[in-house]
Amino acid sequence: MGKDYYKILGIAKGASDDDVKKAYRKQALKWHPDKNKAANAEEKFKEVAEAYEVLSDPKKREIYDQYGEEGLKGGGGASDGPGGNFTYTFHGDPHATFATFFGGANPFEKLFSRKVNGQDDDMEVDGSDPFGSFTSFNINGFPRERHVGPGGPPRRKQDPAIHHELRVSLEEVFHGSTKRMKISRKRLNPDGRTLRTEDKILTIEIKRGWKEGTKITFPREGDESPNTIPADIVFVIKDKPHAHFRREGSDIVYPVRVSLRQSLCGCSVTVSTIDGKTCNMKITDVVKPGMRKIIAGQGLPFPKNPEQRGDLIVEFDVNFPDSLPTNAKDVLKRHLPTS
Repeated sequence: MGKDYYKILGIAKGASDDDVKKAYRKQALKWHPDKNKAANAEEKFKEVAEAYEVLSDPKKREIYDQYGEEGLKGGGGASDGPGGNFTYTFHGDPHATFATFFGGANPFEKLFSRKVNGQDDDMEVDGSDPFGSFTSFNINGFPRERHVGPGGPPRRKQDPAIHHELRVSLEEVFHGSTKRMKISRKRLNPDGRTLRTEDKILTIEIKRGWKEGTKITFPREGDESPNTIPADIVFVIKDKPHAHFRREGSDIVYPVRVSLRQSLCGCSVTVSTIDGKTCNMKITDVVKPGMRKIIAGQGLPFPKNPEQRGDLIVEFDVNFPDSLPTNAKDVLKRHLPTS
């Protein structure tokens, strides 16, 4: 069935965007492991962040509502549905989601620590009012800031998404595979102004049958800065050139070159399949350039139903000689039809 993101946030399926934000604020503050010492707090905190990132994004929410978690993450249904070839993978860092939502490099410290007569006084958080005195938020979900001058501080905007090609072989698409991509990104130091560079490994599960153009999005994994929201990192599936095959959707095309004699008199050809098998094909028809023969069920898995496969298409090319001896021409003239 997959995860029920609405249940995780404690809201109904038809909840408004404001309801989603309010629910995330409540649940994130309730389960933040710096304050909640329950054994399952970290896992709950992560589930809440993932639920918010899906339900707060109209595209992800639409796909999730229609296809569930499996369709959202595995491409099952999403490739032909409202999301096109969109595929979502949670970036795995709920603290980054928390920091982005509340603003600043160390928002938890801002939310739960205040000065009283020069002393730090940690605020108590209970289930009825998980955000204490911080009840004034702007429409983007960030704490409302005091205006300095008539214009006030500028609203943070997210940097444009960063796209990378992810080259995969047809064998990887056939069997499924795991890719680990190392990225370097800038992150804010605790002072909220200076930056450091850090590396992170992003893990991508290539599902069987994924089509070229499928997108895998890691939200907010780009560079941080004091005034912007980190960009999403998007990997776009591209096929590696193959020595023997090319693909057309879920079908695989296997080019075969035959001589003029074979094309006219018939022949047998040995055809390789993507899973390393071979099959013999006997041709008795006259082979015309570009003619195709189909071997059913020997292509790539269908993205929505990996247990079923496309076809292997044998595409023929005829090798015409550059010249013929005179006696061969005479024989052909006598035996070949004129039209």
